[in-house]
Amino acid sequence: MPSTRLHFDGPPRASRTIVLAHGAGRGLDTPALEAITVGLVARDIRVVRFEFPYMVRRREDGTRRPPDRQPVLLETWRAVIDELGSDGLVIGGKSMGGRMASLVADECEVAGLVCLGYPFHPPANPEKTRTEHLAGLVTPTLVVQGERDRFGTPGEVAGYELSGSIRIHW
Repeated sequence: MPSTRLHFDGPPRASRTIVLAHGAGRGLDTPALEAITVGLVARDIRVVRFEFPYMVRRREDGTRRPPDRQPVLLETWRAVIDELGSDGLVIGGKSMGGRMASLVADECEVAGLVCLGYPFHPPANPEKTRTEHLAGLVTPTLVVQGERDRFGTPGEVAGYELSGSIRIHW
């Protein structure tokens, strides 16, 4: 896998580094990820952002395309973690980016996971959950979820089997 370009913000010698990946439809410079980055950097946290290969290609040629298949997304996450080192590293991201991070967090032995709007299910398909792996997740996890999120409301999420290592902030 080719090296992924990493975008760094904040102090290089920060006590904590968090890596954030984008969601399915927009890249690393969305207003939400920009605002979160600014807020974290103001607290002396180093923020690293990157884009998955399909988004890199979109930036190069302007062609809108669907996300890469899951194996490519997971391998990209592994490569980023390998490049930075997992010791003390917190990973996560917006929607799809956080979901993919949740699939490699335990395997890569990172310090923590932050999911910003976890896609518990596709919109209008609450019966098609994306939660099976969350029941056994060991990595300390924070999910920040909107109360009216079409990908998982408080009522829906209350019925899911989730690990005790997961904290949800509504």
